[in-house]
Amino acid sequence: MDCARWLSCHFPQGAERENIRESTLEGLDTASRKGKHGGRPPVITDDMLHTVLRRRANGESVGQIQPDLIIPTGKRKGRNPSVASVYRALAEQAKREAYPEAAERAHADFAALQAGEVPGPRLALLDRASL
Repeated sequence: MDCARWLSCHFPQGAERENIRESTLEGLDTASRKGKHGGRPPVITDDMLHTVLRRRANGESVGQIQPDLIIPTGKRKGRNPSVASVYRALAEQAKREAYPEAAERAHADFAALQAGEVPGPRLALLDRASL
């Protein structure tokens, strides 16, 4: 009896786990190409973020702003977001402002997906410089 057959007889759960893993990864890859992703919706909406940015520009701290924010949907609807959630949203906004070309590409990819097209892979910035 060869080694692989012996292992499959004595450890069938290993092969089954590998099949489940491969199927899961294929499903996640297909979903990401369609623009879908799992997880919860963001706690800080665009309207809330604009409010936070405006009030921060007026000199208020996140701790002063946070009690006035109300989560509009989801499990915590009607409650206040955490201070950490507000800071996380501010950090993501700063990243979007620092890399606007990435946001533009993401919007273009999303529009292509809505039109039924699947966007192809992109060249890395270093690869473009060498062309």
